[in-house]
Parts: sequence; structure tokens; C-alpha cells
Amino acid sequence: MKIRVIGSGSWSTALSQVLVDNGHDVLIYGISKDEVDDININHRNSKFFGDVNIATNLKATDDIDRVKDADIILLAVPVKALEGVLNELYDLLDHPVTIISVAKGFHPETKRRLSLEIKDLMRDKVSHVVSLIGPSHAEEVIVRKLTLVNSVCEDEEAAIVIQKLFANDYFRVYTNTDVIGAEIAAALKNVMAIASGALNGLGQGDNARAALMTRGLAEITRFGIAMGGKLDTFLGLNGVGDLIVTCSSLHSRNYQAGLQIGKADDASAFLKENTKTTEGILTTKTVYELSLELGIDMPITMEVYKVLYEGKKPSIAIGDLMQRPLKAEDR
Repeated sequence: MKIRVIGSGSWSTALSQVLVDNGHDVLIYGISKDEVDDININHRNSKFFGDVNIATNLKATDDIDRVKDADIILLAVPVKALEGVLNELYDLLDHPVTIISVAKGFHPETKRRLSLEIKDLMRDKVSHVVSLIGPSHAEEVIVRKLTLVNSVCEDEEAAIVIQKLFANDYFRVYTNTDVIGAEIAAALKNVMAIASGALNGLGQGDNARAALMTRGLAEITRFGIAMGGKLDTFLGLNGVGDLIVTCSSLHSRNYQAGLQIGKADDASAFLKENTKTTEGILTTKTVYELSLELGIDMPITMEVYKVLYEGKKPSIAIGDLMQRPLKAEDR
């Protein structure tokens, strides 16, 4: 099968290398000629991975017409660019394809899960949407460190196809049909990662981070089940697994965002200067607004929202969380 990858960033490059390691026909499309040339000529993606060498048979192009022969499209673009890219793909393709989505979050305007947006925008040009998500950082996958993720689709057979496409001796893939739960968990862990980074930036330690992840998981689960997700999903790779790695790793852009915000005890400078994709920022706003609409208690998300969008100091937000009325843990 011909697999065409939209986006020449870190995650798309790492996943493309997994696919070429498995012997598949892969081509990356990117809008940056420098990144495309770096992949083709130097066998590196230096912007993201420095001097790490990548597979020599991994190829890239800046000509989007070359993706129209795809059987499968791996979509790895920021949420804010998703609609424009999908409209372009719809006009380009003359046949339906399976789309693998690795984006995490919600559509910022409709507040819908991304797989629903992809299906609606691609209409008759998409056969299945499969999300490939789980506790993973591109910086480790690119050097072939052990990684486990989920292939998520309502259609289990479609999920199995993608599972087999990626699975090898360093990249293990499970399947999951709980699309609602998996997508929500993948999105909300970025909110918690911002909070975790802020805790560290303010000088808090392991105790605080463990508490944040535990109460964050309770919050994610509460929200996800209310939206129709299944409990087991939040206890698996897409829930607790992804939460642990994103709240703990220096590779996490959302954790790094929180770290800078915490060190400054203010979000304004980071928000003004940041140029990296930090999906948790938009996700925080969407989830906060949805929680109000649905009447779901989301105290951590609420405080992260106030820090990002209302100028509240992280130190005060933490203090307010600690001073909430005492209660039983399971309530």
C-alpha cells in the first residue's frame, strides 16, 4: 500500500521511519523545502532531531500532487491547520482513503472530536479514520526506543490493519474501539501536562506531581465517561499511560510550556513569544467551556484556563486548588 504522510514535523518523521523500517512505500509531504531537502539529502530532520540520522530510504516532497496516489494518508498537522489541509486533500483525491490521525485535541470552533471533523470534511473521500495515539515521544521513536501505542477505530478490522502496518520489534501497537474515550484522554492529558510543568516551575516536587496526575486522571475520566467513553480506556495506554509520559517528560511541549509559565509565575510572556505547537492551550479553552455547558466538575482544568486566559498567577491557582473544600477521594 502507498502511505502518504502530511506534515514533515517530528512525529510524522518518526512514524514514517517506523513504516519504512517495516518495508512500506512511504512519502512525506511538507511545506518547508528546508525540511524536505534535509530528509532527502542529509537523511536528517535537523530542526527537530539535531544530528540524529534517519532511514536513508525515507523520502519527502514539497509537491502535494504526489500524495494523490495514496491508499492511506497519515495526517500529522496542528489542529488549527486541519480544516485547510483536509479541504485541499478532498479536492486532490479521486478515491477514498484510510486516514490515520495523530492530532490531539478538539476543533476550536465546533468543539468536536477530530475524527468527527475529519469524516465530515472528507465525506466520500475517506473510508476509515484511525487514530494512532498513546504514550509516545518522537524523540524516542526516531532512535527506535521501545514504544507502545493504540490503533483506535470503531471498526476493529480497520484498527487491526493499521496495527499490523506499524507493529515491529520496537513499536508495539494494540487496538481499541473506544474512539470517544481514547480521543478525549489524548486531548485532556495535555491540559494536565501544562499544570504539571507549572508545578515544577514553581519549585514543587514529586509529591505534587503524583497528586496532579492522580487527580488529573480522575478529572479526565469524569469528563470522558460523561461524553460516552469507557472506564477501561482511561486506565490504559491512552489514559494513565499517556498522562504519565506527558506530565513527566522534558520532551513534552505542553509540559515545557507549563514549566516556563510556572517559572515566571505568569503565562503572558510565554503566550506572546511561543512559536511551537502546544495543543493543550486550545484544548484547555474547549474543555473548560464544555465542562460548564455539561455541568462537569473540572477544577484543575478551570485553574489552567484562568492562568492561560484570565491572567491568574499559577501560584495563586495552586493555592486555590489546595484550599478547596475537603471531601472523599471518590467524589
